[in-house]
Amino acid sequence: MIRKKILLLPFLFSILLSFFPAVSYANDQQLVYIVPIKDTVEMGLSEFINRAVETAEEKQADVIIFEMDTPGGSVDAAVSIGKIISGTRLKTVTYINQDAISAGSFLALNTDEIYMDGRGRFGAAGVIDSQGNTAGEKAQSYWLSAMRGAAEKSGKDPLYAMAMADKSIAIPELGDDEDKFLTLTAAESLEVEYSNGTVSSLDDLLKTLGMEDATVERMDESFADKVARFVTNPIIIPILLTIGALGLIFELFSPGFGIAGFVGISSLLLFFYGHLVSGLAGYESIILFVAGIVLVFLEFFIVGGIAGILGIAAIIGSVFLAGGNVYHIALSVLIAVAVSIIATILLVKVFGRKMKFFKKIVLRDSTSTEEGYVSNKTRNDLVGKTGVTMTALRPSGTVLIGDERIDVVSEGNFVGKDVKVSIVKAEGSRIVVRELTDIDLHKEDK
Repeated sequence: MIRKKILLLPFLFSILLSFFPAVSYANDQQLVYIVPIKDTVEMGLSEFINRAVETAEEKQADVIIFEMDTPGGSVDAAVSIGKIISGTRLKTVTYINQDAISAGSFLALNTDEIYMDGRGRFGAAGVIDSQGNTAGEKAQSYWLSAMRGAAEKSGKDPLYAMAMADKSIAIPELGDDEDKFLTLTAAESLEVEYSNGTVSSLDDLLKTLGMEDATVERMDESFADKVARFVTNPIIIPILLTIGALGLIFELFSPGFGIAGFVGISSLLLFFYGHLVSGLAGYESIILFVAGIVLVFLEFFIVGGIAGILGIAAIIGSVFLAGGNVYHIALSVLIAVAVSIIATILLVKVFGRKMKFFKKIVLRDSTSTEEGYVSNKTRNDLVGKTGVTMTALRPSGTVLIGDERIDVVSEGNFVGKDVKVSIVKAEGSRIVVRELTDIDLHKEDK
């Protein structure tokens, strides 16, 4: 009987628990991730933002706050990052502290809510080319569509987003005239409902969001992220490629492997490393680059020029494969090639330098007379001597001078056998003779 009661205890205990509220052992602490978006927006930033969002999703964060202070940057990078931000299931908030200019304004529009510092600025999102001019019609139309779409998706009036990207759209009530991209202050952003509020700090923002007691995790960029962002900057790319090309050019003119070669290879490796870390380049681009270098070196030992052409094509192809933006890479490669050609001309024509590789594989010794080389010994000692033709000269033949038989040529005329001749010129193996006249013979007898 006791045994049966013992067996009933678990059943009775479970029934008793059913009368009490369920106990949750989950962590009710709210979690906030702070992700900085600082400085120029480039493709190197895209990989960092993607990793930050994935981390926040894995940790089941309640909100991601993007603390933004950027002058803008690449359109391609902005579109890529915008897709990452708008694609997350987590709540996203932009804290503009203090600028969200150009590409930054597009990123802010892709978040669920926007809060601004009192000194904040928001807008001026026109597409500008490398010369500081408004971009072409096609690029402008694409960017205008992207800005409008981002505003509509976040429930905002797209007119203001379009005015940020198009000078021809004016908002007079905000003091915005034509020929000027719209830039909103914190107060103006709040007025047109582009901002959800004005805050003085991150703590103030957390309080506004009702998360002042939340656990805050800050995602800071690693050293690799910073290198990737630096290397993928559109201004830095042509500088790296130019340094790489110049380093290799100078190395070709220097004995042994020195500082120039090390700097050149380091610059190119830094280019590929940055693009690899940022997710733009794959290992296939590095393999193609190495193959190109090998083919260029083989060109010094293989006749034909095919290996060199294929090697240069492989190197340039690997740079394009790793670059991402074809226009920027093409411009960077053209700059590097132009500078390299000018440097080569200066080294050869102005400084008279010689490529060390050519010294090893090309015979540079001269076999000139000035260097002491002759094809045949010149018989200058015979000039002025006389002899007798052993054969007729037509115009070549044989002459006996003393006891020595010598092959000679006449000055062009026929000379018979057993005729006295005088040697008038000796040029290597060519001995020129002239028939002696009676007058010459008479002088000789005297």
